[in-house]
Amino acid sequence: MAATLLHVDVKGVKIPVVFEAEKRLPLASMELVFQNSGSLADTKPGIASLCARLLGEGTKREGATAFATALENRAVHLSAETGRETFVLSLEALKSEFDFAVGKMNDLLNDPNTTPEAFKKVQTQTLGILKQKESDFDYIAATRLRSILFEGTPLAHPSLGTPESVSAMKLEELKRYLSDHLRLDNLIVVIGGKFTPDEVKAAVKTAVAGLERGTVKPIPHFGANGKRRETVAYEETDQAYIYFGAPYTMAADDPRRVLGKVAAFILGSGGFGSRLMEEIRVKRGLAYSAYGRFVVNRTHSYFSGYLQTKLQSGEEAKKVVQEVVDDFLKKGVTAEELEGAKKFFLGSEPLRTETLSQRMNRAFHEYYDGLGLDWSAKELRLIREMKLEDLNAFIREHPEIGELSWSIVTKK
Repeated sequence: MAATLLHVDVKGVKIPVVFEAEKRLPLASMELVFQNSGSLADTKPGIASLCARLLGEGTKREGATAFATALENRAVHLSAETGRETFVLSLEALKSEFDFAVGKMNDLLNDPNTTPEAFKKVQTQTLGILKQKESDFDYIAATRLRSILFEGTPLAHPSLGTPESVSAMKLEELKRYLSDHLRLDNLIVVIGGKFTPDEVKAAVKTAVAGLERGTVKPIPHFGANGKRRETVAYEETDQAYIYFGAPYTMAADDPRRVLGKVAAFILGSGGFGSRLMEEIRVKRGLAYSAYGRFVVNRTHSYFSGYLQTKLQSGEEAKKVVQEVVDDFLKKGVTAEELEGAKKFFLGSEPLRTETLSQRMNRAFHEYYDGLGLDWSAKELRLIREMKLEDLNAFIREHPEIGELSWSIVTKK
């Protein structure tokens, strides 16, 4: 059954609600998605992430332990997390416990545990995580790649923040961030379960009853840097971590992104059989795996990939990656590669809709990206009917993906 779009009026705001029905299992889920409120809206690097952790500490009235125990006793999962563009509260429960769970979500929004003790706890936890990241070479390489691809923009900062920014954070700043961003006007609700439309509307009204109206500043679009650059970090490592990226001009609501999805699968996201994997692992044995993908969001899009190789093979691996991308742009793909990609996407479709959470996530992105709630069906038809000459023409239209920048962690 396809997802449907409803609207619920709360305090004069028509909140869009993406509803995914679940007929088979007695499960219920709800997500409150606040737009323009993720890490790209950080007033200080890491503040959105820290706010999400603070909401994990329950309410002032109950405290972290009592609040978590009440949820656990009813098998309710309630959490907060941030993406680049959104701040999300997620709720999962049995249908029989859903009213209780929605009430607890309302409690959390109305009375978050913004005490000095809770703030100090999440601040210390975050600093501990950042300390661990100092020896996570994938994290270092990926973070440094974004810092040169998106220099001068919020994307250049790690979403967790830095030890300096997190240490300097004040509780009042978190309170202000939550107050400014958790608003009715920037809210999208995603709900799934065995509900009638009236039950959906009642649950939404209960969950967000304590929220107020308010304008949230939109996040602008950020373009990746097309100038070839390289950053190298020297660490005590036994392998070279090589991350690469380039601009990729594609809007989130552009139906032609389906051509990019197939192109990326053939170039680097399809595992064995992809160009990068074949040239780097199968033919040359330079790495266990090599991966490349097109990232397409409302606020930014780019091409990125990574691999690990021996310390002495780093330069050779870089050269091969550049050659593969250049050859891909020059010659395009073959009929056999296109046919293989079609078989994968069409054949694996049932695996992408097995669970309620998968279907909810798909429906949300169809709506959020502006493609329409029937996009997945359209996309499959476009893949099935895709012609080789159209795909290769699309690839030639995107020479920007060949302007590779590099982030490398290696040993001096």
